[in-house]
Amino acid sequence: MDELGRKTVAEFKAADKTPVVLVLDNIRSMHNVGSVFRTADAFLLQGIALCGYTPVPPHRDIHKTALGATETVEWQYFATTLEAVKALQAEGYQVMAIEQAVNSHMLDGFVPPADKPLALVFGNEVSGVDPEVMRVADGCIEIPQLGMKHSLNISVSTGIVVWDIFVKLRAAGTR
Repeated sequence: MDELGRKTVAEFKAADKTPVVLVLDNIRSMHNVGSVFRTADAFLLQGIALCGYTPVPPHRDIHKTALGATETVEWQYFATTLEAVKALQAEGYQVMAIEQAVNSHMLDGFVPPADKPLALVFGNEVSGVDPEVMRVADGCIEIPQLGMKHSLNISVSTGIVVWDIFVKLRAAGTR
C-alpha cells in the first residue's frame, strides 16, 4: 500500500484540486452516490453537490462503495438541483448537464473551459437531468454510444466523463 503513494486525509484536503464539481440531481441509489464520491477522490475534484432526494453521508450503504471518500471529498447539500446550479453559476462555474439532448456536445469533442471551473450535472437513474435544470445549464455533454441501449449507469457515466475532462485539463496545463 505504501508504494501507491496515497494521500492522507489532511494531504488530500490541502492538495490543489481539479476545478470540477459534480452535481447529483435526485440520485436514488446510495451505491451510486458512494461510487461518485470515490471517483471524485480519485481525480482530486473540487467537490460534490448532492441535490433533492440524493442520499447524503453518513450512511453505511454510501460508505460501502465510497470506501472513505466521504471523508476527503468536500460536499454540500442543496434542496434542489436548480438551487445548486444557480449557486455554482454565481460563483463563476460553467455548468454542463450530462444528458442525451438536442444540441448536445459529444464528449470526445467537448473542450473544457481553461479560464473557469466546471460543474457537471448527472441526472436521476430513470428520468435523467431535470428539464428545468437543462434550461438553465450552460450546455449539455453527451457520451457517444453505439449500442442498442444508449444508457449507462450514473457511476459509469461519471467515471467516463470525469476521466475525459481530467485528461483534457491536464493536457491543457490547467490541472
